[in-house]
Order: sequence, then structure tokens, then C-alpha cells
Amino acid sequence: MTFSIVAYDPKEKEWGVAVQSKFVAVGALVSYAKANVGAIATQAWLNTGYGPKGLALLEQGLTADETIKILTQHDENREHRQVGIVDSFGGVASFTGKKCYDWAGHVIGENYACQGNILVSEDTVLAMSQAYRETSGGLVDKLLAALEEGQDAGGDKRGKQSAGILIVKEKGVYDGGTDKYVDIRVDEHEHPIKELRRVFEHYDLSLLERDDPKDKVKLAGDVIKTIKEVLKLDGFYEGEIDTKYDDVTKEALHEWILTNNFEVKEREDNYMWGSVYRFIQKRKDG
Repeated sequence: MTFSIVAYDPKEKEWGVAVQSKFVAVGALVSYAKANVGAIATQAWLNTGYGPKGLALLEQGLTADETIKILTQHDENREHRQVGIVDSFGGVASFTGKKCYDWAGHVIGENYACQGNILVSEDTVLAMSQAYRETSGGLVDKLLAALEEGQDAGGDKRGKQSAGILIVKEKGVYDGGTDKYVDIRVDEHEHPIKELRRVFEHYDLSLLERDDPKDKVKLAGDVIKTIKEVLKLDGFYEGEIDTKYDDVTKEALHEWILTNNFEVKEREDNYMWGSVYRFIQKRKDG
């Protein structure tokens, strides 16, 4: 009753899982990952033990394929299980039990594996695979695209309910305290994947430093007017809506950035990251 993808980005040393299902809290139940170890998606007749046990096996140096064999060999309900694994080196393996409900199956590619059960058709995992290969950007961009295209191709036969993305890397969180780089979930939503992207856009602004150096706007002209309109709308500025970038405007913008938890996006020059300005434009347009 789920479709998912596990993947590894060898350039950034990131491991991730993305999933959607007509089942509540699927991101919390299906997804397991540990930096420098691997990532696991366990689904169908869910065996949550596959997550921690699988990561422990991977940490011992076993491959994704070896790990799946050990997890399933003594599980009397293995033919009802489905699991996808990517190991520390990007090796991948998937298992789809013979008694998983149709349509059920998986597709394996370089550094990723897509799997699903109770799907409309195999088109879902094929579309996920193609989207992952062809989407540019970081791992999170590729995982989001895989979910979106999988859903557009049919998705879960029973409908939509929840989705999630988990990505780990060494010192992944903003202060380096844990390996969680991205950990977002949407539950009980009519359009969980669409909402997941919206939530990620906020998460990205608050926690991730991954901006393209070329994606910036100069704090001058109409840009300042738009910023002042939003600052006034949100109660941070009471002056004229003009193009002056004076000390009053700078202080108001600084307070607005702190209030919205966008500290990681604050710049000390006369430019603003494009991601922040696009957020401001959306805020202005309602």
C-alpha cells in the first residue's frame, strides 16, 4: 500500500528515503537511515524490525543484497514483505514478496531503488525511476520529483494520505549535532506530496545552506519596494514604500528574518538569496 525510493548521492555523501501511502504516518514507519551506513524502506505487510536490524547489518559492512537475504530468510511472513535498501557504497537491492498485493514490484538503478505495492500499475515505479535519473539538483530535489512523478503515473491504488522524506549525512542538521539533514513528513492530507513540497520549501529556508551562488537579487529599486510592502504587511515597518535601503529598513528586514527563522539565509552584503525573495513575493501576492 506504499511506493517509495531509497537513494544515495555519492557527491554529497547523502542517503535518503522518500515515501507516499494511503496509510497514516508512513514516513515515520517506513523510513530508516544512518549516515555512512545506508537507508532502508520497509513496507507492504510492514516489518518495522527490518529498519533497525537492517541498519545494524549494514554498519557491520554487509551489502544491501546480503542484508535483505538475512532479514528475510528467517521471516515466515517474508512473502508478504517489501523492502528496498541502499548501502554505504551506493549498492542497492529490493525484495518484493510473492504474496504482496498487486500491483507490486520494484525497479533498481544506479545508487537507487524504487518499490511499491497495491499500485495502479508498474508505471508508478517506472516513472519514479525516470524522474530520479533525469532531475537535476540535490538528492532532496530528485526524491521529491520521484514522488511527484510516481503519483502522476497512478500511485497507490487506494489513494493518498501521507508522505515523507528522510535524508541523512554526516553532521547533517544545522548545528552538526545529528546526521538528519532533511526529516519532513505530512500526515492526513488530501494531497500529501504537494504539501510535502510546500513544507520542504519552508524547511529549506530555515535550516539548509544550499543556495546557488548565482541565485541572488540586489537590494535596490523595485526589490526594496516589494520587501517594504511585506515588512509593513507583517508589522515590521511603518515608513514609506520607496526604493531607499536605509538603516531603518535594514533593521526591520533583520528582525523579519529572525522572526521567520531564516537566519541561515541572512547575508551581510547588499544582496538577498533568491529563495528568500521568492518567499517574500509569494507573501506579497497572498
